[in-house]
Amino acid sequence: MALVETPLCDFGAPAIDFALQGVDGRIWTLADCRGPKGLLVMFLSNHCPYVKAIQDRLVRDTLDLKALGVETVAIMSNDTEDYPEDGFENMQRIAFEKGYDFPYLLDDSQNIAKAYGAVCTPDFFGYNTALELQYRGRLDASGRAPRPKDAPRELFEAMQSVSLTGQGPRQQFPSMGCSIKWRPHSFNTPPRNHP
Repeated sequence: MALVETPLCDFGAPAIDFALQGVDGRIWTLADCRGPKGLLVMFLSNHCPYVKAIQDRLVRDTLDLKALGVETVAIMSNDTEDYPEDGFENMQRIAFEKGYDFPYLLDDSQNIAKAYGAVCTPDFFGYNTALELQYRGRLDASGRAPRPKDAPRELFEAMQSVSLTGQGPRQQFPSMGCSIKWRPHSFNTPPRNHP
């Protein structure tokens, strides 16, 4: 599995609308997901070891952000035919087992991942109340390793700033993870922002 890093934050880029089925059976749109102080859009997968390593911290941070008025949505865009562990039933199981308190949506066409320019799992896009991009960094410095006790909660602190000021930090460190598993025909139209 290829290790990929996210590109630099394109400050001010608008969030892209979607209509995707969640693990609860409901169709969710961008308007349904946004919070009064911002929105965190995450591209996750079920099988990625980088996602597995941070799931508990992710649930904690998204709950803390909800209290600040920042809502969260997670999108799974991997090819589920070649990666059946990322299938819808497993999405439902993991959302339940890990206590996801946010919509977990299936991007079966992979069009939303392309539109956002997502490149890996996890990939984070933090938006302010006007749905302008303010954060494209990592959760924290740990990667797949356990988080050191003194490590800053980078994503949480960035989105806390967004909730208070509408702006994210100028210094951001790229997220890293497994490449999104594109279907073979997906390469005919490469993702936006993908080098």
